[in-house]
Parts: sequence; structure tokens; C-alpha cells
Amino acid sequence: MNSAIAFDHISKCFRVEHQRPRSFQERFVRSLRHGHRPAEEIWVLRDVSFSVARGTSLGLIGPNGAGKSTLLKLCARVIEPSSGTIQVPGRVTALLELGVGFHPDLTGRENVFLYGSLVGIDRASIKQRFDEIVAFSEIERFIDLPVKHYSSGMYLRLAFAVAVHVDADTLLIDEAFAVGDDHFQRKCLERIHEIQKSGVTTVFVSHNTDLVRRFCTEAMWLQDGKLMALGSADQVITAYSERAVTPGAAFGSHDTRRWGSREVEITGVQFLDAQGRDAQRVRLGEPFIARIHYVAHQRVPRPTFGVAIHRDDGTHMNGPNTLLDRYDIEYVEGPGSIDYCVEALNLLPGGYQFSAVVYDQEALHAYDHHHRVYPFWVDPNPAIRHRYGTLYLPAHWQHRTGEGSRAEP
Repeated sequence: MNSAIAFDHISKCFRVEHQRPRSFQERFVRSLRHGHRPAEEIWVLRDVSFSVARGTSLGLIGPNGAGKSTLLKLCARVIEPSSGTIQVPGRVTALLELGVGFHPDLTGRENVFLYGSLVGIDRASIKQRFDEIVAFSEIERFIDLPVKHYSSGMYLRLAFAVAVHVDADTLLIDEAFAVGDDHFQRKCLERIHEIQKSGVTTVFVSHNTDLVRRFCTEAMWLQDGKLMALGSADQVITAYSERAVTPGAAFGSHDTRRWGSREVEITGVQFLDAQGRDAQRVRLGEPFIARIHYVAHQRVPRPTFGVAIHRDDGTHMNGPNTLLDRYDIEYVEGPGSIDYCVEALNLLPGGYQFSAVVYDQEALHAYDHHHRVYPFWVDPNPAIRHRYGTLYLPAHWQHRTGEGSRAEP
């Protein structure tokens, strides 16, 4: 079998008892009554089929509740499917939840051996790697303390250290290490990269699409328990970004995306290219114009117009306004528009959300604020090969040898 993971028409249903009986007597009495609320069936995965080749680095993306963590648990055989068949040959190790498999009353040392036994590693092998595991976790001083006294960060460090020092054919990671500090997150990611280079199949759940692009060759998009796309990480993330960004539809009466007193009202936003044509998509590095249309219901002196751009994962990219840029507008009255002009849009490819606002002259009182309402997309530019991070910074490399390479004192 060439596949590291194979799902064949997998579905998973959970039954939710809304009126759970507290005793056998109560269960018996309820069975005699009519009209009690039956258990609800929640289908977390529906008819999912796919295969993953050995050595693949697969990223699972999708909104909360899409079924990503359930899929990992099925791979790890923590739970069984309601229908369909799963094949995951070889040894599988998983970090699905913080310290899963640890016993709170045992010490860190004892839990290392306990976890090893749960994943099928003999005591001699764990003993041989014990010092390496503890050194990675950086909690040597506390290794003989019961883990119920650990902080969540210490618990996480030890759990992750054990999981990534076990020889495995497939490594499953739910983004549990995201709660660690920056230093430990970097250390974890470096270790994952080493494991991937060794040929281990990895399946990685993350809401950070930048991490998926960086560490995964392929990506899978789950939505409402269904497989929406599976393929190269760039292509799947682009498709997901376009679907995930909410279009600028009409506001509801209690919509938290809009607020303000409405003396000046924003009526819409257009995205234009350098030729003034409508452009919902723009290529990396090309000109970009956002035209904000408004109507002032009365004469309003010196308004402040502003914008903000967020990446689809919520990262705030920028937030300029006319007050900071000292662009003075004496007053507005009636309809009008204002253009926010970018000479070269150096956001890396992906989905983005645009905010448009108009405030008073001190930028304190909101007349109208449209928060992350207008989606647009940045497409790759064949002339620019950058893909990591969030921004493209035009720059060049310069190499020196000999005397010219010495740093100044």
C-alpha cells in the first residue's frame, strides 16, 4: 500500500442527549412516557474519501466546527467512524489535545514512560531517549513533580516533547502548541520541519494559512463536514480564502460590522485598477485604488476618512487615515467619493478584508464605520516569486568577499 492514510466514504455522527437520565430508574420512567425529546444526531463528517501519499505534509484548514479535529482523531483511532473504512498503516503518533494520555497524579517522568507505552514504544527505547525528551521540554527541574501541578505551558512542553521524539510513520498534530510562548512555538515548528524532511507523513491542523503554506506541500479544506478541496497548499488556501471572506452584503439591524451616528454615511466601496476599471482581484505589486462613496446628510466640517486592511486570518495589515496623512478636507455635504491610492500593492497572495470609515476631525467620533466588510483578493505575480510572510518588500541582495566583507568596528 503506497498511501499513508486512506479514507473510503467516511462519515462520523455524534448523538447528543439533551435530557440525559441520571439513573436507571429515570431512564425507565422516561421510556414509558411520550413526548420526551429524542437524542439529536450531529454529523461531523459526511462521506469523506481521500488518500495521502507517504511522506506528504498535509495541512487541514477550514472554519471552527468543520470536522478537522474529528478527522485527526479518526486517523489516530481515538474514535471510530459511523460508516466507511480507514487505513493508516504503520505506527501513528498524535498530539491531539494538551497532554492527552497523561495521568495528573503521576510525575512528569512517569508520564513520559506511560505515553510511550500507549503508542507502543518499549520502556528501553523511551529510557534511551528520556534525556533528549526532557531537554527539549526545558522543564528538567520539575520532571519529578506530579503533572497536576504543572502550568498549561509546562504540560504542553512535555506532551509535545514526547510526541515528536517517538519514531513514527505518521505524525498527527492538532494546533495544540499554539498556546505556548513564542520561543517554544518556534522550537516546535523547527522540530516538525526536521520530521518532515526525514520522510514522516505529517497531518497538521491550523487556522494559520501562512503556516500551512510554509510547512505543507498539500492542503485539505473541510467545510461543514464535507471535503471541499484537496491539492497543492497554495491552490487550496486561495480557494478557501475566497470562500471564507464575507462579501459586503447589506447590513442587518444588529450587525456588529457597522456603527456610527450617520451624519456622513458610507454608501459603498469600489476597487479599481490603474486604468480605473473595477477590480475585485489585483496582482501582487500592481497599483490598487479603493474608492469610498459617501453621502453627507448635512454640512460636516473637516471629516477624517480612513481604511484598514485585514488578512483573512484576522491579521491587521494597515490602518491609514486622512488625519495622520495630513490630507485636509474642508467640509463634506451631499454625495461624494474619496480614493485611497496604493502605487504598488505589496501584500502577498491571499484573501483580504477592507474596512472603510469616516470620523470627526479628531478621529474620535464615528460617523460611519464599516468593519471588514469588503473582500478583495491578491493574486500571484509571475515576476515576483515571494510567498512567505505577509508582505513583499522590494529589495536586492549584495554579496562581498575579501576585505569588503568585514564588518566595521
